[in-house]
Amino acid sequence: MRVSIKICGVSTPEAIDAAVAGGASHIGFVFFPPSPRHVGFEQAAALADRVPSHVRKVGVFVDPDDALVESTVSAGRLDALQLHKTAPARAAAIRSRTKCELWGAVAVKRREDLDAAQRFRGAADRILYDAKTPEGAKLPGGMGMRFDWKLLDGFPHPLPWLLSGGLDAANVADAVGTAGARMVDVSSGVESAPGVKDVDKIAAFCKAVAQC
Repeated sequence: MRVSIKICGVSTPEAIDAAVAGGASHIGFVFFPPSPRHVGFEQAAALADRVPSHVRKVGVFVDPDDALVESTVSAGRLDALQLHKTAPARAAAIRSRTKCELWGAVAVKRREDLDAAQRFRGAADRILYDAKTPEGAKLPGGMGMRFDWKLLDGFPHPLPWLLSGGLDAANVADAVGTAGARMVDVSSGVESAPGVKDVDKIAAFCKAVAQC
């Protein structure tokens, strides 16, 4: 079965083109000002126009308020919302309000962290397992950190899911084989600098996933 790809934190037309050419099924736009990958409303709208209809657009948020969600859904014409540091009840409310597909992010360091996924049953459509960042970190992800993929082996996932955190062209095959992931999410692993997507790295990542 083919492994799907989400290229996250895209902010240039060139990166979108590379992701599409590589066969990515999803492209992520980050709406979080502290992130070097943050895009504004006008920028998101222009980038969204470049994404073909068969590729889904995902808005990435950190515990957003209603005004931000509504503005960005409209500007980026989003298909899904990926929420970090957002309680399941709040995620369910946003899902109901926007009618968008909802992805709940679960930060993982230890086996017991996975139990948070169960609380998203009925509140989200998909779970994103990401590496837990250090206490006090400004960003909830996109820092190139990874967790032990073996933690996911045999875990009874409550919802469809994808794997994120420290992936790149060199390790994604190992990650897929170890965790059993059928969808992967990459951001810093296809960059030449924080927030700067590298089209060659995007191509290499997509090629590596296609060979899984």
